[in-house]
Amino acid sequence: MTQLLIAAGGGGDVIGTTLVHGALSGDEPAVVLSYSWERLVVDPIPGPRSGRDFSGLRPMTRHISEITEHSAAIAPAGSTLPRLARDLPITLGLLDPYDGVQGLARQIAEAAERYAVDEVKVVDIGGDVFARGDEPTLLSPLPDALVMAACATAGVNAHLYLAGPGLDCEIPERDLLPDMGTDYFTLTDEHTRVVDHVFDWHPSEASALLAAAARGLRGSCVVRDTARPVELSDASARVYRISTDRVLQRNRLAHELHRSGNADLAAAERISLGVCGFSELQRERDRALLLHEAGSPDGSPEQALRAIDSWLERLQDQHRQARYVTFRAVAEGLGLTGAAARTLRTRLIAERPHQYAAPLLAVAA
Repeated sequence: MTQLLIAAGGGGDVIGTTLVHGALSGDEPAVVLSYSWERLVVDPIPGPRSGRDFSGLRPMTRHISEITEHSAAIAPAGSTLPRLARDLPITLGLLDPYDGVQGLARQIAEAAERYAVDEVKVVDIGGDVFARGDEPTLLSPLPDALVMAACATAGVNAHLYLAGPGLDCEIPERDLLPDMGTDYFTLTDEHTRVVDHVFDWHPSEASALLAAAARGLRGSCVVRDTARPVELSDASARVYRISTDRVLQRNRLAHELHRSGNADLAAAERISLGVCGFSELQRERDRALLLHEAGSPDGSPEQALRAIDSWLERLQDQHRQARYVTFRAVAEGLGLTGAAARTLRTRLIAERPHQYAAPLLAVAA
């Protein structure tokens, strides 16, 4: 029987969603719906992409297009979804949030009807979907809240599968666990095998941390753009099952989006501003402008390899308890993105196998 899942945050959440699906349903066919809403290092255009931003799509339902390995984002837009469609054993559908909660609800209802599913599984890596909305560390609540509001609006039987509480660096694990209940299962090393190869090229940190926790890694890990390391604990490998009603009771943004039935993404952004006090879309616009003014980094893998030991020493001075660092944090810390970052990762694994704690890098040799 085909399973229907939603990668609530888009982008790298597709990897974690595939991991969760394999643990739950083994080799059963999976359709994963996802935004193409990615970090600016992947897509330099702020906000999510719609079907108009892709070539090579094919119809899935009336309002959903399937992304295949032959699809491509139309420049200057970028997306990792076509390659994920090639590398993962899933069928990948593009969620388009531009018509707001009502439009997303229509898309989700169509998919649930087409595949005759008993349950829609909404997967979030890290737990910002279970935020109240007023947490000072909250960064990107809108995509996940839109999905939960849309599931409630569509009237489908949907549950949240919250994987790796705290791993998205937004809401700490200690703030999530008391309210998440006891309905969970634990991922294992065996479950990660379906996605391990994707980290060779994909920059996702949250899904990489989830895989690391499932493989048994424990301790502090430094990630990019944050002043605090992420703690890999026993709870980091868990996947919690939570009802839609419980999510809407806690997540004030999802509740308000559901109540309003907003008609477009701009209206949803205004609601997010009112509930959370900020607009992550505006933050993306501001950051994109800064990146444009700064230009592309001009480092090389060779320069990075020469500089990495001193960089790691500084990292240890700043975070004395850190045991690991993500490859993305290493690359961006040394001024590399894109193909240069992937080359650095390959070289580090080959030349420092004793530091490779898949899919992370150990800080100390």
